[in-house]
Amino acid sequence: MMNDKPTILYVDDETINLKLFALNFKNKFNVIIAESGLEGFDLLKKNSLTSVVISDMKMPGMSGIDFIKLAKKDFPEISYFILTGFDITEEIADALNERLIHKYFRKPFNLKEIESSIMEIIK
Repeated sequence: MMNDKPTILYVDDETINLKLFALNFKNKFNVIIAESGLEGFDLLKKNSLTSVVISDMKMPGMSGIDFIKLAKKDFPEISYFILTGFDITEEIADALNERLIHKYFRKPFNLKEIESSIMEIIK
């Protein structure tokens, strides 16, 4: 059964973050989760209704920015966000300037900030 909740992909290599995110947002969004950029990319191919992607920045194998660059080639209509436990880096600043990402969020995540940013985009 389909519902009209927007679908969000959240990518993070830490299971606890995936669980927390899914738990906090499951009432407002259809949350799909992936533990790596490659897994996230596979999920995007299978979930054509995904409208927002939020990715952790620091992950083994493929950084959040690298994942978003890859995903954006095939899925340019999706809005992308980066989540980082650190201050803004040059790489994140460049991604913002190039409009690769819409915004970046700081960890630990601020639920209201994330929710309002998503709602702004998908109206």
